Amino acid sequence: MRTRPLKVALLGCGVVGSEVARIMTTHADDLAARIGAPVELAGVAVRRPSLVREGIPAELVTTDATALVKRGDIDVVVEVIGGIEPARTLITTAFEYGASVVSANKALLAQDGAALHAAAEEHDADLYYEAAVAGAIPLIRPLRESLAGDKVNRVLGIVNGTTNFILDKMDSTGAGYQEALDEATALGYAEADPTADVEGFDAAAKAAILAGIAFHTRVRLDDVYREGMSEVTAADFASAKEMGCTIKLLAICERAADGASVTARVHPAMIPLSHPLASVRGAYNAVFVESDAAGQLMFYGPGAGGAPTASAVLGDLVAVCRNRLNGATGPGESAYAALPVSGMGDVVTRYHISLDVADKPGVLAQVATVFAEHGVSIDTVRQQGKDGEASLVVVTHRASDASLSGTVEALRSLDTVRGVASIMRVEGE
Repeated sequence: MRTRPLKVALLGCGVVGSEVARIMTTHADDLAARIGAPVELAGVAVRRPSLVREGIPAELVTTDATALVKRGDIDVVVEVIGGIEPARTLITTAFEYGASVVSANKALLAQDGAALHAAAEEHDADLYYEAAVAGAIPLIRPLRESLAGDKVNRVLGIVNGTTNFILDKMDSTGAGYQEALDEATALGYAEADPTADVEGFDAAAKAAILAGIAFHTRVRLDDVYREGMSEVTAADFASAKEMGCTIKLLAICERAADGASVTARVHPAMIPLSHPLASVRGAYNAVFVESDAAGQLMFYGPGAGGAPTASAVLGDLVAVCRNRLNGATGPGESAYAALPVSGMGDVVTRYHISLDVADKPGVLAQVATVFAEHGVSIDTVRQQGKDGEASLVVVTHRASDASLSGTVEALRSLDTVRGVASIMRVEGE
């Protein structure tokens, strides 16, 4: 074993960063044995140096992250501060000064992953980011390495624990959205401002990363269709149960039937109770991968939290350190396919539409005519009426999102349609 230690700079020492530092210290001998050399925590960049950080010597703590990554003797920079800046500048500076990088920064990778990969390649460095997508769940490495010889057609998953906790509570207890969100906040699953989670921004960033790796195509955050879950109601869950379904906020990345393009999207969807993702409870994550040769694979586990996310960071750290010792680098960006990313209008799936209509003869015929005129085939219809008003639930066969949008717009113009109560896609069938 080499005796000179590999030096690691840690950017950020919050929930995840503190766990990374703790594991590096308590598992130092095991890490050294697995890597082939000791690993030394050489510095920790923080915003508030006055906080007591148990197990981290005060002399390692600094507020000057730029000076830390510019030292020149750092082998690996671990970035867990999040956000776009200063993380982007710090990572590119680390490459310039000879370090490889391990990051958990999904937002930055989804926005500027191509540029970061190019910078890493230019400086013959590694850029690893297993922790950016699904916490402790090994997902990026299987897609990037284990399935490198296969053709991935679809990635379908629950990649945000907060939203899954909320929807699971609504499903299991009958709670409304706000009530379930309040419980998630009280238990620490939701941030004080939950917008990034419940409006799908977090999941969309992860979808961009997954789609890029799965389809060997550059997919940016702006390419991902995003729809939040704050409008999901108890009535939607009641309708889902009548169909033998539940509701999940899904990240869906798929190749078109002809293989000529890809799509990436995040939105609530009904999925059959028979689908493996339907049984994912609480704050857990799970991702379902479909490929030509391997068939269907599912990856499941805790998708967030200090220790689980730190586990993924440490896994990357071991891999990058091994590469440093061997004078090599691991897989970089693979974007050779360069497939076009289609918009949401090209997505084909089934739909569950709930309408408030007048309870009088001929309404169903009018509604059915509108669907037919837009080329959307109806699978089932359920109608309930009372005191001159009625609810009409229509479940369609597979149709394009553009056709469905045109249908809904036309339905809203009918005098007999009081309103479109909800539109929910049906996936996983």
